[in-house]
Amino acid sequence: MELQITEEQQYYIITVSGDLDASSSVKLDDELTSAVEKGKNVILIDFSGLNYISSPGIGVFTSRLEDCESGKLFLAIYGVSDKVMKVFKLLGLDKLMPILNTKDDAKRHVQSLQKKSKL
Repeated sequence: MELQITEEQQYYIITVSGDLDASSSVKLDDELTSAVEKGKNVILIDFSGLNYISSPGIGVFTSRLEDCESGKLFLAIYGVSDKVMKVFKLLGLDKLMPILNTKDDAKRHVQSLQKKSKL
């Protein structure tokens, strides 16, 4: 698995390529933790290059659900292939995590979440 980090305005974008399995999920989790510790609380995950995701890979995101629900973290996933999306749907995670088609959709989604959290 490879991670590429880019920043666009307030968006911290992590592009994941390859396979997200038990060993590589630690690397992604460390990157998310580091980003949050640096004050990056608007994170977009680009899965357009992701081929495979295992249970530990899914766990990286489920462990962040509480932070997302509390408004401490605004997270959105986009660019998910049909193969990977089947895993999310099978586990019902498509109902718990925002999974969007494009980066622009993901940006709009987190903007709406941010507005709601300020009300």
